[in-house]
Amino acid sequence: MNDFFKNVRFKILLSILIVLVGFMLRAAWTGGLSTMLEQLAGIATTPARQLTAHISSSVTNFLDKFLRANQIYNENQLLKAKVQELNAKLVDFERYKQENEQYRDFLGIKEENPDFDFEPASVIGRDPNDQFGSFTIDKGSLHGVSLHDPVINKDGLIGYVSNVGLTFSKVKTLLDVTMKIGAYDSRTKDTSIVQGDIELSLKNFCKMSYLERETGILVGDLIITSGIGGIYPKGLIIGEISEIKTETHGTTLYAVVKPAADVRNAKDVVIITNFLGQNSSLTGEQVDGTVSDAVPSSSSSLPASSSR
Repeated sequence: MNDFFKNVRFKILLSILIVLVGFMLRAAWTGGLSTMLEQLAGIATTPARQLTAHISSSVTNFLDKFLRANQIYNENQLLKAKVQELNAKLVDFERYKQENEQYRDFLGIKEENPDFDFEPASVIGRDPNDQFGSFTIDKGSLHGVSLHDPVINKDGLIGYVSNVGLTFSKVKTLLDVTMKIGAYDSRTKDTSIVQGDIELSLKNFCKMSYLERETGILVGDLIITSGIGGIYPKGLIIGEISEIKTETHGTTLYAVVKPAADVRNAKDVVIITNFLGQNSSLTGEQVDGTVSDAVPSSSSSLPASSSR
């Protein structure tokens, strides 16, 4: 027996036993024993608690849809109203931004012509059957637009208002054969008439008629409105001379004018609703549907009916 107590194995077991007793006494003194048991119990029951929580959450969410249906509906209506309000503000923002950009493009014209009143507009429709590129804009009499008001864009003259509604207007372009515009060469100051021509309109050109053979007008010259006639103010860019040709009767010349503005693809325009001298010579303006703003040249061959 004495040999057993002196054995190395006995000593090892005794050491382990002493250590375990020490841990147990410490755990009992600090409450750690209970904590350890609780942790073991928690680990054992965690899967069951997770499953129970998941089932409870699913049932609650399912029933919540029915119990809070009216509240959810009201919240959705409020959200829809807010979305509509934001969309409306976005539309207004884009419109104001577009108008500001247009006004910036025309700032130079406004500074040179403080008597001009502008009304920006957008093209909202085109007549596919009109070979001269007429179109409809989104401004009418409610916006101060009147019959015969000139229409321009940042590049130059587009045409004039030919028909006015309350909230829309129709615009005829300078390619139209009914157009007769008093114009002059910015370099030579030679005056003449720019008008539409059926054949030239197919190529997006118009015609400057009744030029004398001794004219100093050259290809590349800039043609602008003369302002005589009351339809268009002076100084609007019409286009530049592309070619100079002889009339079929052989007496006078005419110039092919390339419009500065792309009238067929214009999207944003500005209506000049008021300018100094507007409507000053509208008597007899409309003859057989032709709107004339022409000034006679020095050529004796200019028909009297074309002069205003």
